Amino acid sequence: MILLYILCGLYFLGMSFILLYSLAQGHLLFHFIKAQKEFSKTPQKTPESWPKVTVQLPVFNELYVVERLIDSVAKLNYPAHLLEIQILDDSTDQTCELILQKIKEYPEVNFQYLHRVNREGFKAGALREGLEKADGEFIAIFDADFVPDPDFLLKTLPYFSSEKVGMVQSRWTHLNRRFSLLTRLQAFALDAHFFIEQMGRNQQGAFINFNGTGGIWRKTCILDSGNWHDDTLTEDLDLSYRAQRKGWKFVYRPEIESPAELPPVMSAIKSQQFRWTKGGAECAAKHAGKVFSENHAPRVKFHSFAHLFNSTIFIAVLLTSLSSIGVWLAATKGLIPDFWVKLSAIFLVGFVIIALVYLISFFVGKKTWAGSALGVIWQLPLFLSVSMGLALHNSQAVWEGLTGKKSPFIRTPKFNLESGKIKLSSNKYLLHRMPVTTWFEGIFALVFGGMVFLAIQEGNYLFLPFHSLLALGYGLVFITSFKSYGLGR
Repeated sequence: MILLYILCGLYFLGMSFILLYSLAQGHLLFHFIKAQKEFSKTPQKTPESWPKVTVQLPVFNELYVVERLIDSVAKLNYPAHLLEIQILDDSTDQTCELILQKIKEYPEVNFQYLHRVNREGFKAGALREGLEKADGEFIAIFDADFVPDPDFLLKTLPYFSSEKVGMVQSRWTHLNRRFSLLTRLQAFALDAHFFIEQMGRNQQGAFINFNGTGGIWRKTCILDSGNWHDDTLTEDLDLSYRAQRKGWKFVYRPEIESPAELPPVMSAIKSQQFRWTKGGAECAAKHAGKVFSENHAPRVKFHSFAHLFNSTIFIAVLLTSLSSIGVWLAATKGLIPDFWVKLSAIFLVGFVIIALVYLISFFVGKKTWAGSALGVIWQLPLFLSVSMGLALHNSQAVWEGLTGKKSPFIRTPKFNLESGKIKLSSNKYLLHRMPVTTWFEGIFALVFGGMVFLAIQEGNYLFLPFHSLLALGYGLVFITSFKSYGLGR
């Protein structure tokens, strides 16, 4: 009986966290709807005089995308004498030669090539060292897989009309959304963040985050907030919280788009997910207590807590899914009263709210609802399924972040497949070492597949939809991981 109590306790603990998380998401959805009604695309007043701007391009071994990046930033519409472009290159391969050759094609552009012989501080270290030499009053940042809008600076700078504004963030769009199932599902997830979450937080004055790229900072804001730190894997989230805790205001503009590439293989997705989830947990450990003790509005504290700890949802999903097996077995044998089983259905509200958030974000900006409905019918359940299938991998990252275990910054491999110049398997940056958790994902797929079979056989459908999604999710994650770690061998 003690084991049963433990399993039920873990199940209800996990489901309670999921419900709280979903309520926070629902509140953001409410404010997103308000923002939609209040939102105006009327451009800000053009400044009387344009300021000097530094564009920083942090690069590390980017053979496949660095030329495209340089071509795009060279086309930025801005007075040449007021623009400098820093290429912060930490590369250890032929990327260095590619960059030096490419910038020769643009003698009229003020390119500053800064090459480091070590990766001290990784991306944060490169940005920090570049800032020491930057002449610009404003600092725009683009990662190597981005293709900036030529009018990016003309569109964002007017929003710095108030001296209190420290950063303006644009919305990521996706160059290769339709490349594969995995890129479609990533776009599905990111659109919810860039529409519902960023707009929902910004509308009510809660803290938002600089997304690491596709944004522009006031240089004095970076310096006043303590510059770039490298003690977390998400230096962007860390600086965002330090700046807003000091009173700087951030502006999010969804109509300003920054196209970028999505990782097309599971090994690259996992690399990115690990860094984002672990870095988020590290920032939670670093900032949550301080935000709670400082003089901020209750809504700011509430959404900061939900924001900083949102990656913990993966631990909650993992605990809930594993403990649900014991709960199902106990319910089948009549060890749990029907009243408690029926009462637990209230937790399903959480999944409904989460699904609604992603459903609405999917339809935002679509020209026709009828055509979009066909896409969401299969993308929503598949997205939820694969998200659950990543719970084990991401839970490890979150646990390491919360407990202070350090690991190096592993950047996400870039591909530029839409150019047609390279095949997926020939990418030299692909990761080939398959983590042990991948094998457990395969085991979990079999376990939850077995639970689906038992549910049908016993006629007890209590967790059938949940276990079906888990079986499918872990199965897809295992198969795509196994394939991607073997590419190019």
